[in-house]
This record gives sequence, structure tokens and C-alpha cells, in this order.
Amino acid sequence: MSIPWTLGRYFFGRYMKTLGWFFLGVAAIIFLVDFSENSSKIPDSSQSHLTDAFWITLLRLPLLLQQTAPFVVLFSSIITLVALNRKYELVVTRAAGISVWQFMAPFIFGAMIAGLLVTTVLNPLAAYGMLTASSVEARAGVSSSSQSASVPWLRQITRNDDAIIGARSVGENGTALAGVVIFHFDPQGNIVLRQDADKAILERGYWQLNNVLETRPGEPPKRITTVQLETNLKREFVQEQLSQPETVGFFDLPRKIAANTALGISTNALKTQYHSLLSMPLFLIAMVMIAGTVSLKFSRLSQSPGLILGGILSGFMLYVVTMLAKAFGSSGVVPPFVAAWIPAIVALAIGATILLHQEDG
Repeated sequence: MSIPWTLGRYFFGRYMKTLGWFFLGVAAIIFLVDFSENSSKIPDSSQSHLTDAFWITLLRLPLLLQQTAPFVVLFSSIITLVALNRKYELVVTRAAGISVWQFMAPFIFGAMIAGLLVTTVLNPLAAYGMLTASSVEARAGVSSSSQSASVPWLRQITRNDDAIIGARSVGENGTALAGVVIFHFDPQGNIVLRQDADKAILERGYWQLNNVLETRPGEPPKRITTVQLETNLKREFVQEQLSQPETVGFFDLPRKIAANTALGISTNALKTQYHSLLSMPLFLIAMVMIAGTVSLKFSRLSQSPGLILGGILSGFMLYVVTMLAKAFGSSGVVPPFVAAWIPAIVALAIGATILLHQEDG
């Protein structure tokens, strides 16, 4: 016996409505908090202080929503199931001979649709938003804190120079750097010059450094307005090397992986990101299963707070484990495919096992 179409549509509609309102509420909270943080980072002397903060926040919003999507699905599932339980709707459904697997189908289907939308719609918007936000941040003089911990160092060896280039933030797809520091070495490996620049723009054959402070051993620092630093790095290589997985949309990831492979650049982070997005529907379904394990037991007055808290903590632990596995996959400790898929599969199996035990004994 399958769930009747009318009943399934009713459950699906209730769930998607709750999910939609929850997404809007979370988006509003994230926007207010992030706007407050961004407005405090931009110098008050900037003429477009609030405007820049508004656009940076708006552009960052899709990525933050993507990161909170598992919790939105988890809370929405718990709230919807608890509400249906307290109104005896699930009790009547079970009395009609419909099993838990049948009336959970609309919720699983809704989570799958949410996962597909996150992967195919929200992620490309997030990638575009982060790329554009980095440019606005660079123009407004704001360091991108979300990228500062993960910006790699570049090494370039020319005819007369050996230098290592680092930056606080990256813009323009890797060809515009802010908060730049460059160390120059002699053939013996000793530092002979340090250059600190506000910005560095990669042109053909050289880096254009602005507002440079040069420091040499035994000499006082010297301030120079602009410096052209010779380079043999190609724009294509720098763009691939410095671009972050979060700034690459789902549909562009296969091309990016192929390009990095051709250039000899590690693709572990990109592959992990790609498989994480592919596994997003399954991951959100696992969240629904976790919600079901703590929300389906009927109680005349209210659900057990301890049980609900346990479900929330279980979802949080699953999210933490998934992030750790993703970090291991990006660093090459474990294969990207394993890092992205195993947490979701294990969580789904555990949720199904608990429901089987609760419902069928």
C-alpha cells in the first residue's frame, strides 16, 4: 500500500512551506549579522561605506545559506513532524495502515529537491557572489577574512630573482592581490629584500605593485609609490592556483579540475567540493532521517525536549564530521570521493536503522 496522492501532497506542501519560511528567516538573520560585521570592517572615511557593506553582505549571503542548508532542513523537518504529531495527523495516518516509510516519503522527496536546488542554483550563485564580493572588498580596502587562512603562497624564479609571494586576500579570480608581502632570496637562500604592498595586479610579464614598502637588511625601509616586479607566471596558472573551491560554481568544477590537472596543480580540494555538492541531496535526506528518529514518537502534551535536543546534537555532529572529512579530502589524506560520500551514507544508514528499530522492533 502506497501513501495516497492527496495525503502525500498535503505532507509535502506542509514541509516545503515550513522549509521556505525557515530559509527566509535564516537568511534575514544572517544578513543582519553579516551586514553589521562588514560595516565595521570598512573604513568610515569611505564615501560608500554602507553601500559597500550592503553589497558585500548580499553577495556573501548565498554561500552562507549554502553552509546552513543542512541545519535548515533538520530544523524544518523536526518542526513539521512534531506539529503533525501533536495534531494527531500522524496518528490517524498510522491508524489507516500507512507505515512510517510511506508517510516519510514526501519529506525525503522534499529534502532531495532542496539538495538539488542547493547544488544547481544556490551554489553557482554563491560562487559568483564570492568572486564579486572579493572585488568589492578589495576596492573598499577590506581584507577577505574568509579567504585569508587559505590563500596559498606563490613562488616565481626569474633570470635574476627568486621570490615568494603571499597575500591577505585574492580578487579578480586570482590576478589581483591585497595585503601583499614578497620575499626575495639570494642563491644561498638568504632574504635580501622584503616588499610590502597594498595591492598587486598581474599584468603581462610583471606584477604592478602599489604603495610599496621595501626593506633590506641593514638599511632603513623605503616607501615607493609603484613598482613593476618581473614575473614569468602566466595569468592562467595564477588564476587556477589562487582560485578557491568556494568561488567555482558546480557546473564549472569539471572544467576547473581538468585545467588544474593539465597545469600540474593539486585537484583534491576541487574534487572534494565537487563530490560534496553531488552528495548534498543524500546528505539532506540523512538530516530528514535524523529528524524522524526524534520526532515520530507520539506524546499527548509535547515531545521530549531531551529527545529533540539529541536530534539537534546528532545533526550538528554529522555536520562537524562532514566538514572534517572534507578537510581531509582537500588535503589529500583520504580520497575526495570517500571524504564526500561516506559521512552522508553512514548517517543515512544509522537513521534508517534507528527508525527500523523504533517502528518495527
